[in-house]
Amino acid sequence: QWEPRISSRCVPIPLGMALCQNIGYDTMRMPNLLGHESSAEAVQQSTSWLPLLARECHPDARIFLCSLFAPICLDRFISPCRSLCESVRDSCAPIMSCYGYPWPEILRCDQYPADHLVCISSVTNITVHPGVRRPQASCRDCELEEGSSSKDTLETFCRSDFVKLRLIRLKYSPVSLSQFSLATKLDVLKYGPLFGAQVRSRIELWLERDATCVQNMIRRHPRGGTFLVTGTVHGEHLVVNKAYAWQRRDKNLMAAARKWKTH
Repeated sequence: QWEPRISSRCVPIPLGMALCQNIGYDTMRMPNLLGHESSAEAVQQSTSWLPLLARECHPDARIFLCSLFAPICLDRFISPCRSLCESVRDSCAPIMSCYGYPWPEILRCDQYPADHLVCISSVTNITVHPGVRRPQASCRDCELEEGSSSKDTLETFCRSDFVKLRLIRLKYSPVSLSQFSLATKLDVLKYGPLFGAQVRSRIELWLERDATCVQNMIRRHPRGGTFLVTGTVHGEHLVVNKAYAWQRRDKNLMAAARKWKTH
């Protein structure tokens, strides 16, 4: 386990560290528990974890990562508990492996203290009742669907909790293929539990955080375009699970959309 230097100091959590905004405190110790010497280094390294958070792999993933990237500024360093690390690892490592990333050795769980010692434990304390499976992301989340029958597409529409959206215009950026924005027009086919401006704000947040998902959507449409996306809402979080390129020549997609509107 990395031992912090005695000369650690308290600094504000940088605004650029999106990973650790609105976590209940606004200063952190540097160097941090990952050995980053500067805030700039911590910000740069933390950015790569945002797509994983967007996969909704574990409710405590953010607090676990922030306890390392931006440790709370108390009179001593407080590490995450071993059980917190193991719980997050067991849920998130399979999702990371979908994209070719192993659980990093620097986050090896046996280096953290047992729960009876002073450490950061689970904060959500979610109870999963027998027979009820907590929603988790999978390797197929947000794949670009192609060649689906109109029946399968219509069944996807019916299963999705929140909204069916079309006319999401992903604008091409020559700087980075991951930087897109919504067109002015947003056509909501089914609202589910979201209303009005909530839909747009949730979709904008999803586009900002879920670079992996957006890459899946536009891998065959590098300049962006119009897409229909479906997904579910879990509390404050939006999980997009399927995307369709909106093309008039896709007769099955057009037929499913017409049937849905009629229904």
